[in-house]
Amino acid sequence: MVAGDYYEILGIPKNADEKEIKKAYRNLARKHHPDVCKEEGAEERFKQINEAYSVLSDPQKRAQYDHIGHESFTHASRGSYAGGGGFGGFSTDFSGFGDIFDFFGGGFGGQRQTGPRSGADLLMRLQVTLEDAVFGTEKEIEVSHTEPCPDCDGTGSETKKRVSCTTCGGSGQLRQMSQTIFGQFVRMSTCPDCRGAGKVPETRCHACRGTGVTQVRRKIQVRIPAGIDSGMRLRMEGYGEAGDIGAENGDLFIEIQVQPHDRFTRHGDNLEMVAEITPAQAVAGSEITVETLDKKQIDLTIPPGIQHDTALKIPGEGVRRRGRPGDLLVRIAVRIPRQLSPELRELYEKILEIEGSKAGQEKKGFFSGFMGKK
Repeated sequence: MVAGDYYEILGIPKNADEKEIKKAYRNLARKHHPDVCKEEGAEERFKQINEAYSVLSDPQKRAQYDHIGHESFTHASRGSYAGGGGFGGFSTDFSGFGDIFDFFGGGFGGQRQTGPRSGADLLMRLQVTLEDAVFGTEKEIEVSHTEPCPDCDGTGSETKKRVSCTTCGGSGQLRQMSQTIFGQFVRMSTCPDCRGAGKVPETRCHACRGTGVTQVRRKIQVRIPAGIDSGMRLRMEGYGEAGDIGAENGDLFIEIQVQPHDRFTRHGDNLEMVAEITPAQAVAGSEITVETLDKKQIDLTIPPGIQHDTALKIPGEGVRRRGRPGDLLVRIAVRIPRQLSPELRELYEKILEIEGSKAGQEKKGFFSGFMGKK
């Protein structure tokens, strides 16, 4: 990967809109396409351009990329599975190549690409605590997917040899012709016996029944990057279903669900909690001790005359992903006493007198709402 992030690769600002992204992508793709550019490193540069576009052109991927940053995003999108492939951990996305294919005469070499089918992708949901989402962690998960059969090396054949399919003559497709009043029509379909591969097992493998794949369960380590949020997905390359012989495995996508916390709620990069104080602390001011998400004890000054539901900010104690961390907002809740000792009741009644109210009467005084109800 060249130095810089996806925006630098495409040469666009971080607030670029969809049209700017597509325009930059097309210009760079035409310039660095391997069929046109013969400079050293052109193919690798072309892959990087396509990788950047595949992320920035997808609103969900772009939002996740902007949120957790280039390093965390690219690290999370790569797995260590030996069967994986693709462009640096990202599936190739040619959705924006319509004009470029026309420019080069109908695709690479002017031919429609055919061949073994890649394996299907898998999706699983993983619940994490708020602490894990804020600070990052590693988790071991168990994945059930298909892998090439070890008995036949994925060939589906006891002899590990495959022969030409007699049904389609090795073409992988069946040609059906029909005559109508408008003329002769030809319909092409995938061969059901070889599934388009053109070859079938010489002798069917008993272990996998000729499919070439077997169901297995694997335990893998997943790195949860700091700052991840509910709905975001991590990609583990190569941990999806097995593909046809010679094709890549699919990928495993892990969708994160952050569990609710009993004390903290998350708002973007900020965390929020509630701290209860007494009416006397609200009126006269005070100092309380607040415990942060990572169990730190921080002294917080309550200014005199603070109002109920006011939020006080503790900088830097929020979500820590990249750059400046978020803040911790401490929302003040003035706790009204339900029962008073004789001494406290006498003091509150004295305050009411000073305010010009009479004990037992409603309204008028600041503390009137604290009295009169038991």
